[in-house]
Amino acid sequence: MPCLKPWAAMKRRQFISLLGGAAVAWPITARAQQPEKIAKIGYLDIGPASARADYTEALRLGLRDLGHVEGKNIAIEFRWADRAEQLPELAADLVRDNVDVIFAPSSTMVDAARQATSTIPIVFALHADPVGLGHVTSLARPGGNITGLSILLTDIVAKELEMLSEVVPQTRRVAILWNPTTPSHKLAIEAVKAAGQRLHLQLIMVPAQTTEDFDGAFAQMTRERVGAFVAVPSPLFFNRRAPLVEAARKHRLPGMFGSREFVEVGGLIGYGADFIDMYKRAATYIDKILKGVKPDQLPVEQASKYKMVINLKTAEAIGLMVPPSVLARADEVIE
Repeated sequence: MPCLKPWAAMKRRQFISLLGGAAVAWPITARAQQPEKIAKIGYLDIGPASARADYTEALRLGLRDLGHVEGKNIAIEFRWADRAEQLPELAADLVRDNVDVIFAPSSTMVDAARQATSTIPIVFALHADPVGLGHVTSLARPGGNITGLSILLTDIVAKELEMLSEVVPQTRRVAILWNPTTPSHKLAIEAVKAAGQRLHLQLIMVPAQTTEDFDGAFAQMTRERVGAFVAVPSPLFFNRRAPLVEAARKHRLPGMFGSREFVEVGGLIGYGADFIDMYKRAATYIDKILKGVKPDQLPVEQASKYKMVINLKTAEAIGLMVPPSVLARADEVIE
């Protein structure tokens, strides 16, 4: 073999050194160029999606503010049920899709999600009573794989009945419109019964679990000669708020509802938590979980903003004079 000249041998050593350096550097460069991991968020709810468009956008906005952008580092897998009975299969579908976290806004959806998984984190935004329903161990220490924000419906529905009694002080018979398919309503019914006794009101329990039940429910209220009603907050009532309010208007009954959206479409009065705020705050739970925090390390937070809204146009249409003392406390009056 011919002997290399000193300068040739040096160039050969430099070439080999360069090859070796490239072999080490290439994987590092390749790793740096790999796309960011896409986290999958399962979204489980009862439709139509259009009924909750503002809330869905609030969640998206909250996620974007925390650096989570759809198509870049997160994907949201939506599952919309037409009825509560469809939720368990849709939840199971999200589990099969191997999502990283399930967003289940209220107790109805959480109930289905927890049947489908005990390991994938579940975040709620409007849970009525997570401790009472056994979905978490306590607000401070949720335990398990479920956490989020609560509206504490048992307290709210008692407050709603009290407010309604001030709006229609002459009424002693009040209907409670509730949905047997909403898990939290059994607890809410007990709370509102206790409030009714304290206020010396006679309460008539009227169930409705589909839109088709609305006309029959209000016909029953008319037969029972009630003077007003409270619609206990539920996904069904919220999603079908327009026909629900129309049925109330048709029977000229003053109604108390769970949020401003009912009053916007003609309901008399609404009182409840600021749902937009709660959906946006729920994004912080999803953010922390995607960053590795366990759900049982995230205490359940309660609603911090509540609003009372009154529709004076509706009051006039049904011949009701809202007391000035109630109007003075309203956060918003629609005229």
